[in-house]
Amino acid sequence: MRLIKIAVLLLALVLVAVIGYSGSQLWEIHQNNVQEAEIHNRLLQYRPTQQTVTSADTPTNRPTDQPAHDTEANTEFAPHVNQSIVDLQEAIPDVVGWLTVPNTQIDYPFAQGIDNNTYLHMDLDQRWSAAGTIFLDYRNSREFTDFNTILYGHHMRNGSMFGTLQQFNERAFFEANSTGTLFLADKTYEIEFIAFAVIQPDDAVVYNHTSTTEEGRVAFLEHIKTTARYYRDIDVTEHDQIITLSTCNYEFHNARMVLIGRLARIS
Repeated sequence: MRLIKIAVLLLALVLVAVIGYSGSQLWEIHQNNVQEAEIHNRLLQYRPTQQTVTSADTPTNRPTDQPAHDTEANTEFAPHVNQSIVDLQEAIPDVVGWLTVPNTQIDYPFAQGIDNNTYLHMDLDQRWSAAGTIFLDYRNSREFTDFNTILYGHHMRNGSMFGTLQQFNERAFFEANSTGTLFLADKTYEIEFIAFAVIQPDDAVVYNHTSTTEEGRVAFLEHIKTTARYYRDIDVTEHDQIITLSTCNYEFHNARMVLIGRLARIS
């Protein structure tokens, strides 16, 4: 009988410990979510607004039958400033721009650190954060002049950061949501999404931040087309600029999912 009482007591102690640990973990998750939401809500004051492109903003030397994304190098855009980005950069110099993807929770500023660990678990207030910050690959140009520019974000369970990239894993959602917007201090791009893929974390083609040769760029586009779970054929060429949004996926160990688009400057 005494042994039974001891066993019951030990079991009770174990249950109390488990409940206590679980409670502390849930509290920590809650606090992390509160912290992330607090800074995000505060930063929303800097969110750029998509303005209608007027005749003053529209390039005047574009042939009417030539698509916009083919002409940036030979086009003189009217002077343009996203003042909210300028203001945010004055407060936080590491900020590069703002990313918005409609019908998702992706509506965030993004930064660039001295390496890809800087903002992995740090918010823009320089505090430790489980959610971290959406960040530009440290090897990429802040001016988005590389062939492939990579943005990383955590796949948060509450859908924050890049958590809602998972929605593009449904064909109907991918087909219904084809664009996003990228705001820099002096220009604005429309993102035309071309592919969604689940890949290995060491995919050397997708995570190649730049392709210096025409052959390399062609190989990149072919790889994307053959690797993609969903693909939208919009005549992307090796002369376009690509953006890759990357986060974790849980289909297999260390899986990554990427949403890849073409950048088309609109102002």
